[in-house]
Amino acid sequence: MTKETISLLVKGGSASGGPPLGPALGPMGIPVNKVVDAINKKTESMKGMEVPVKVIIDTKNKTFEIEVGTPPASALLKKEAGVEKGTGSPIKVADIAIEQVIKVAKTKEDSLLSTDLKNQVKEVVGTCVSLGFEVEGKDPKDVIKEIDEGKYDKELKEGKTEVPPEKLEKIKAHTKELQAEAEKVKAAQEAEAEAAPVKDKTTAPKKETPAEEKK
Repeated sequence: MTKETISLLVKGGSASGGPPLGPALGPMGIPVNKVVDAINKKTESMKGMEVPVKVIIDTKNKTFEIEVGTPPASALLKKEAGVEKGTGSPIKVADIAIEQVIKVAKTKEDSLLSTDLKNQVKEVVGTCVSLGFEVEGKDPKDVIKEIDEGKYDKELKEGKTEVPPEKLEKIKAHTKELQAEAEKVKAAQEAEAEAAPVKDKTTAPKKETPAEEKK
């Protein structure tokens, strides 16, 4: 067996020769800079996202090949929405169009549990719940019901992944509103936490021991 595989997660377009890549490649006689350049070239379009990468090395011929996986659905959704992070709380932080959800579902089709586009889209909409995203300005759970009712059958049948410009502008504007509201809520929560009284344990009344009580 002359092949070895190094699996790692890299920031798209920002791989480096540090661990685990550099130390693994050094003893094999493979130029680290060439591998790094190849990874960055292949992942350049996924900047800012964690991307799974496999470096397959032929230790006999001293050659290598790069296999790039797809980022998690959550990372792709954040990229589509133009936000850096979601939220695990009920606070909504972004809005996304059904066409963008379809795009993510089609990108991740090989790793989703469902085999048909309709149910794959429902899986991705489910991810929006945990991210604190709205879909088409609605709660994702309601959108899943609408998908079942056939509201988006046209978009699904056509496999639409491009959002009409006017609609995209509305989606982006709504995302800005949600972000602003989320920041207000966060600021209010932080202010409330700072204003909460802190108990001073040093001033707590001393409890008398049974011996002291008898005196």
